[in-house]
Amino acid sequence: MMKLAVFTTGGTIDKIYFDQKSEYEIGDAIVGPLLTSMNVGFEFAVEEIMKIDSLDMTDAHRTEIVNRVGACPAERVLITHGTDSMIATAKALSVVEGKTIVLTGALQPAAFAHNDAVFNIGGSVAAVQSLPHGVYIVMNGLVFTPDAVVKNRDENRFESVVS
Repeated sequence: MMKLAVFTTGGTIDKIYFDQKSEYEIGDAIVGPLLTSMNVGFEFAVEEIMKIDSLDMTDAHRTEIVNRVGACPAERVLITHGTDSMIATAKALSVVEGKTIVLTGALQPAAFAHNDAVFNIGGSVAAVQSLPHGVYIVMNGLVFTPDAVVKNRDENRFESVVS
């Protein structure tokens, strides 16, 4: 049976809105309760590494993510991450060997009625089980490698790099 390690780092996927403050804050991670409610047929463990917006992520944060993932005994790893610096973190994770690592996030908070969070998590769970060892990004129904993807802010989606 697959044992999936899930690490959360914050980002839009876990943002919640406080009317009285008129701003977004990162709330509790959605991925654990979502996997539990979907009655998935595999073991998983969720661990919060940090709770920050990816625009605030530094190389020191990325090093912490790399170290935590590298030390994790699981061969299959899912990371929820903010979309603005997801590609940089995926590239940093390329030094980790012997694991299939999938990063995903959301362009709209999971708390919104219409969002891409649940869709992206579902796609990531399928991808992490079926892909060979390496680092991948799963967004917008597609699987990307870190060196062949861009975030298209105008279209609000991730796309393959056009050669």
